Amino acid sequence: MTLPILPTTMVGSYPRPRWFTHQLDGRDIREAFKLVHHEEAFEDAVRTVIKDQERAGLDLLADGQMWFDDYGMGIGSFLWYWLERIEGFGKEKLPHPARSKAKGHDVFSLDEAGGVAVRGPLRRGPIRLAELFVRAQANTVRPIKACVGAGPVQLSTLAHFQDGPIKDRYQLADALAGIFQEEIADLVAAGCRHVQLEDLGAWIPNLSGERDFAWVRDVVNRTLVGIPAFVQTSWHFCLGNAWGNRMHGLTQGGYGRVLGHYLDVQVGAFVLDFGCREMEDVAILRDLPSDKGVHAGVIDVRSLEVEDAEQVAARIRKVIAIVPPERVTLTTDCGMKQLPRACATQKLRALVDGAAIVRKEVTGG
Repeated sequence: MTLPILPTTMVGSYPRPRWFTHQLDGRDIREAFKLVHHEEAFEDAVRTVIKDQERAGLDLLADGQMWFDDYGMGIGSFLWYWLERIEGFGKEKLPHPARSKAKGHDVFSLDEAGGVAVRGPLRRGPIRLAELFVRAQANTVRPIKACVGAGPVQLSTLAHFQDGPIKDRYQLADALAGIFQEEIADLVAAGCRHVQLEDLGAWIPNLSGERDFAWVRDVVNRTLVGIPAFVQTSWHFCLGNAWGNRMHGLTQGGYGRVLGHYLDVQVGAFVLDFGCREMEDVAILRDLPSDKGVHAGVIDVRSLEVEDAEQVAARIRKVIAIVPPERVTLTTDCGMKQLPRACATQKLRALVDGAAIVRKEVTGG
């Protein structure tokens, strides 16, 4: 399916329907779905959130990540879905390793995220992203985007190294990159043509030092290596979102402070949050190489206020004044899981309606 100019999408997660109360609790989906009521409810939930996106008019859909449990942080399974299904990690939630150094709003966010023990060599477990993709794609003729994260760099910063051969975050990220490679390869083999890496590790050098920018670039490149050219790839590193709270210390300086270090990463587009700051930092897109695009966040998911179409259109115009519309995709700032479903649905409609206004201006149609 060919996407239109200025295609619309959402970052990935979506509010669970209230009736979908089943939790995976760390289990393999093939184990959990032995209970027929769980599998039926999951399938119905995925079908429902895909229908919400279709009714809103999105061009590129996501499964809403109904496989994320209702953990802390509002989106805690963004981290724990991986940690629970990779051998070598402990199952209990520990304090975040950087908790003692956190300040202000970030204390709450780190407490919500927590930390994890590393107790042995890592082995890929039953993550099953390809199977989840196939289940979602069966419900629509529109393309489904696979949202792959949290990523290797971000997960490596949660670790307490207690036992086993892995002794630091560099070794841990290297091991995780190999596991992510295998998951992505399975996604592509299953027919997925849109892969979005979710890794907030892009911000880590703000705290750990300039030398780590090269490390982050290397890990992301190794994570995405081998993906065929016909697959569209993107990398989302948001501003943090724990119940609407941004990571102020981690993301200090905004995208202007970090994006320039990643312009040569082997990825097709950057997925960036602009809507929540009324397009602050959008000027940095002037430095975007001609072979890269941007998925511009023009919907603020950290607020319950629903934007109107013209407000969204005005945000879009600021992006295409810098980047040609052929290289622009329009998206929400971050995942929508923490919003009430009615609010999320209206925000998606505002995104589509705002895009339609600008699309008409661009094409003259």
